[in-house]
Amino acid sequence: MTASVEPSPGPSARLLELFDGHRLTPTQRRIAHALVRHAGEAPFLSSVEVAELAGVSQPSVTRFAVALGYDGYPALRKRLRDLGAGEPAVSESAADVVRNEHQQAVLAEIAHLQRLAGLLADPEPIVRAARLLAASRPLPVLGLRAASAQARGFAYFAAKVHPDIRLLDEGGSMLVDRIEQAAAAGASALLCFALPRYPRELMDALAVARDCGLTVLTVADSAFAPVAKLSDLLLPAEVGTGLVFDTACAPMVLGRVLLQSMCDELPGAEARLESIEHSAATRGLFLE
Repeated sequence: MTASVEPSPGPSARLLELFDGHRLTPTQRRIAHALVRHAGEAPFLSSVEVAELAGVSQPSVTRFAVALGYDGYPALRKRLRDLGAGEPAVSESAADVVRNEHQQAVLAEIAHLQRLAGLLADPEPIVRAARLLAASRPLPVLGLRAASAQARGFAYFAAKVHPDIRLLDEGGSMLVDRIEQAAAAGASALLCFALPRYPRELMDALAVARDCGLTVLTVADSAFAPVAKLSDLLLPAEVGTGLVFDTACAPMVLGRVLLQSMCDELPGAEARLESIEHSAATRGLFLE
């Protein structure tokens, strides 16, 4: 009986593997996706042609190649030829290429969540963080630019159980004032969401928080993120980089896990939730 032979990866899959693991800017990701969509012809395209396909400038294509570790686009194109990207082992339709690209992003997010679940097997860091956050009155929640959505979502729900949440989701000269005001009002901790690409003013804000005596707890995409050196406790949750813009399912879930643990540490949390639900029902706030 003849053993079946697994087909070798198609050209788009080989390109996805080449680009995987590199921190690329949104523009560079557009270039990567353009090459994946045209994997069969990618090794024969000039940098100008790639730029036209991606809708970017020719120098951006050169910077993209350098970001991948090559001297320039000709070296990257040679690597594409060495990979046999222009000689598909299996037939791929345009739909196959798009499906591969999008599926890979979703599967990567699933893998991030699985690794987060593994980290949560040890509850001590979450419980410790929840106690520190629950005890802070007020509790400033910081997140700038890409991380502002995470901070805003956390603050929205945290305000239902914590008596004084202060959302800090905008930079500028007022940010330091608001951190200092929170510390003066009695805050003992600050929760920070930090996602790539890390704003310089976020680092400045965390330095101010430390100078004010606040304990800084940070949710970041990696334990080696730049914010680690300014954080008293860092909780890692990976972000997805497979699409033009990052995806942040794991940081969002980790934020909700923190909230769950905070509810266990906050006296009267259940009563506050019941009061909110009663008010919402009385006002007919929701359709259901």
